[in-house]
Amino acid sequence: MSYQVKLPVFEGPMDLLLHLIEKNELDIYNIPIALITQQYLDYLARAEELDLELTSDFLVMASTLLAIKARMLLPKPVVETVEEEEGPDPRAELVEKLLEYKAYKEKANFFREREECQSRYFWREIDEGKLLKEFRPANPVGSLSMNDLMVVLCKVLKKVEERLEFVSISREEITIQDKIAGILALLDEPSLGKGLSFYQLLDVPHITKEEVIVTFLALLELIKLGKIYVQQKGMFDDIYIFSMQTVMTERKGVFEDAVVS
Repeated sequence: MSYQVKLPVFEGPMDLLLHLIEKNELDIYNIPIALITQQYLDYLARAEELDLELTSDFLVMASTLLAIKARMLLPKPVVETVEEEEGPDPRAELVEKLLEYKAYKEKANFFREREECQSRYFWREIDEGKLLKEFRPANPVGSLSMNDLMVVLCKVLKKVEERLEFVSISREEITIQDKIAGILALLDEPSLGKGLSFYQLLDVPHITKEEVIVTFLALLELIKLGKIYVQQKGMFDDIYIFSMQTVMTERKGVFEDAVVS
């Protein structure tokens, strides 16, 4: 009755070395190089008998192990004084590489387990275009009326009038398009996750009436284009401005969580 001998397949020489160390329950920092070298060579001999194809990396590692073994067998120089230190451990470089390989292997196993776990879930296909249409707010200004916006604008203009201007500062002409670009850039900042306050937007030193009006017109244009979403918690409270993309992303996330659960 014939039987077959099966050898475990290793991804490389480091994988084989790590297997031998763990199988023998050895301290990776204090490898008995003679034992490991012999077991490593035994594996290569058996693999050769079974006509297994070995890469040159395995043979290079065998040479490295034999070289380390030879260096460790050489007599050490006599230390004459306490101050003199012994030479470096011949195994140090090998240990460092093994530790690095072990860390990568553990991470790879972790991601493999996560992938297997994820493969057990089946997701419902979502039509993103349809989803965005369903969740897009019908009114980008929420419950705000044009009168609410005008009240806030008048408050800001009144504050500007109350400021004392000691010097006349010449400013470059700012267009509505410039303001639109500036507002969108501000809303893209990660620190503004809770929205941008209307007063905060206009809290600029020496701001003029013209700039306030241009900013207000830019906001109206962004609302018209569906680029922003504005919200006011209570009557006469400050108005907060949000990027429509941020709002849609958050609502999409809530919808997906509901589908999964």
